[in-house]
Amino acid sequence: MTSIDLSLPYLTAALPGIGGQLRATTDFFIVEEVPLYEPSGEGQHLYVNLTKSGLTTKDLQVKLERLLQVARNGVGFAGLKDKYARTTQTMSIPVGHAPTAEAAAELDRSIVARIEAELPVTVHWAKRHGNKLKPGHLLGNRFQITVTDLAVPLVEAQHRAEAIAQMLCARGVPNFFGAQRFGIDGANVEKGLALVRQQRRERNPWLRKFLISAYQSYLTNRYLTIRMEMGKFDQLMLGDVAKKHETGGMFDVEDPAAEQPRYDAHEISFTAPLFGAKLWAAKADAGALEAGVQAQAEVTPDDWRKAKVDGTRRFGRILLPEILMEAKAVPEAADALAFTFVLPKGSFATVVLRELMKVDFADVAGLDSDAE
Repeated sequence: MTSIDLSLPYLTAALPGIGGQLRATTDFFIVEEVPLYEPSGEGQHLYVNLTKSGLTTKDLQVKLERLLQVARNGVGFAGLKDKYARTTQTMSIPVGHAPTAEAAAELDRSIVARIEAELPVTVHWAKRHGNKLKPGHLLGNRFQITVTDLAVPLVEAQHRAEAIAQMLCARGVPNFFGAQRFGIDGANVEKGLALVRQQRRERNPWLRKFLISAYQSYLTNRYLTIRMEMGKFDQLMLGDVAKKHETGGMFDVEDPAAEQPRYDAHEISFTAPLFGAKLWAAKADAGALEAGVQAQAEVTPDDWRKAKVDGTRRFGRILLPEILMEAKAVPEAADALAFTFVLPKGSFATVVLRELMKVDFADVAGLDSDAE
């Protein structure tokens, strides 16, 4: 394929960053799920909220299944978390019905006791619900990430970060996929393209889906990059497929000027394509932009169809209500700043951090929100 361009523009290019480094230790990456719903207290699945480190979500799933003698993939989760972060998330365990409430409570207590005794986790609560947790059953993730070894004195770094945060909260953040999804030198992108074009086979269904998603994500980043270069990140275009932030409803933009006030008020945003055979395509000016990216994609609509890739759309920008900032004392580091913010599922913390730091990340673990 043609050369892979993983470079991304900065929305806040006119504002200098704070520099610094991200350390791959659990004290510096703290992630907490924001649930889509709370368990009801009744049902055949025990929701266990816990904090872990040193284990991926899939690692923990396997350990729970072995410990509790649950069938493979019987333990559910809402999102994948990295082992290099201190993460708090909920897992669901199938426990069946109990004859009485007292029997159910006793069984649940025994399960929690076994988990805490055998696994390196801290359990915060356990409560029953009627369904298994599945990927996507969450609103997003709350991140607390510490940046060390700042490039400028602490006071200057705080001023810079405040200016950048103010702009990001006002305009939104380009909803790029993080570079860590693409592998070293874009290797995952090439593998995904080969799978779509039937030039490669992958027996593992999860890995196949991930690699194809990496190629789709690369094209989405190209779309957002070109749109920003056109000066259209802050403006709706004729033919955009817009999405309502409150309800998730999508519609075609037929009058950009009439809809722009809703965009400015953070009620709606344009959506970016994840290309596929059944994509809800944009029209008119926005459609021409998508068609230009698709023309460079090296795949045909028939390729997408044969690979059984339907395609979808996602918000083109991330809305951040706030970015909290706190100076921290860190051993062996002169100054450090900790940033706290919430991202919707499917968005990447590195996308926010690169704007604050003006540093690109080729491979940073622990910073993903949950992939779509």
